[in-house]
Amino acid sequence: MIDAVLPTYNRAPLAFERGEGAWAITADGTRYLDLGAGIAVNALGHANPDLVAALTAQAGRIWHVSNLYQIPEQQRLAEMLVDKTFADTVFVTNSGTEAAELAIKMVRHYWYHHGQPERIEILTFEGAFHGRSTGAIAAAGSEKMVKGFGPLMPGFRQLPWGDIAALKAAISDTTAAVMLEPVQGEGGIRPLPEADLREIRALCDQTGALLVLDEVQCGMGRTGKLFAHEWAGITPDIMMVAKGIGGGFPLGAVLATEQAAEGMVAGTHGSTYGGNPLACAVGAKVMEIVADDDFLAEVRRKGGLMRQKLEGLVAAHPEVFEAVRGEGLMLGLKCKVAPADVVKAGYAEHLLTVPAADNVLRLLPPLTITDDEIGEAVARLDRAAGRLG
Repeated sequence: MIDAVLPTYNRAPLAFERGEGAWAITADGTRYLDLGAGIAVNALGHANPDLVAALTAQAGRIWHVSNLYQIPEQQRLAEMLVDKTFADTVFVTNSGTEAAELAIKMVRHYWYHHGQPERIEILTFEGAFHGRSTGAIAAAGSEKMVKGFGPLMPGFRQLPWGDIAALKAAISDTTAAVMLEPVQGEGGIRPLPEADLREIRALCDQTGALLVLDEVQCGMGRTGKLFAHEWAGITPDIMMVAKGIGGGFPLGAVLATEQAAEGMVAGTHGSTYGGNPLACAVGAKVMEIVADDDFLAEVRRKGGLMRQKLEGLVAAHPEVFEAVRGEGLMLGLKCKVAPADVVKAGYAEHLLTVPAADNVLRLLPPLTITDDEIGEAVARLDRAAGRLG
């Protein structure tokens, strides 16, 4: 018989009752060091007291009113995002997938608004992950995600990841947009070189195509900058945000320049739950903490410390690991064994990690992880690798 929960996940035989910072704790009190953070969601750790206070204070006032009315908490969050980024305007969503759908709609409606409704093609890259909706899987195009779900939304073309020559050949003055992750997460912690990002921005400027960045996983301080594209010194026209922005509460957003959002007038998009007071109260507190320069400097420092220790781990277990990838606290271990085997070995050491494509093990700890916890995490990875070597 089918389970009460639709069986679309191969779940680990683990259940957690509570959490404290970088630790997830089972009902019997067993503590697991969490290097997954809910897949980069719990940016400030489990049960962060500042977020708990923001949520409970708002819960005692008002939860939901819908976007038929002014929502002060949503306005505050939007203004914080505009103040700290390239954006002029923000639409608040519940998830990264919803953010991707709106980004696609915004691109299409931009060209419709400018009298070129036939300009619909969006160029994307192999290995991308933009969500699980029909539009998002059409954008990514991988067989794993699209098989059995056709017909797919038309208007997307996938190019080889990192192949600027292929992009130059494909982009033209009929291209609607280029959409990409500055650092692929599900694709295997693959950062696009800064020079490539700058060249992609220049190609979009030359052809008029919009540049859409998906920073759902790599944004909100994860790489040591508030958003990963900042390392390259460029800005997008449209950007998707989610995961870490809610610190564990479902929240996402689409950020855009005034020009890119020109076509999005009243009635062109909506959301019943998006931008509700509960989510936005938490998101504003996350922004208040993560956007601080000192906080981001600490992420960079801790990312450097963790990478240094991981390089030693690779050297100690050359039969298990090949290399370290990533930026800040968005790191990956390229494996010579199946990443799922390392994940399972980690369970035995009470350690949580996340597999990814390209034979990579993702390490996405809370940005608040301590130096001692980083040392403990690598020690547990060392013992897990010892089980496999």
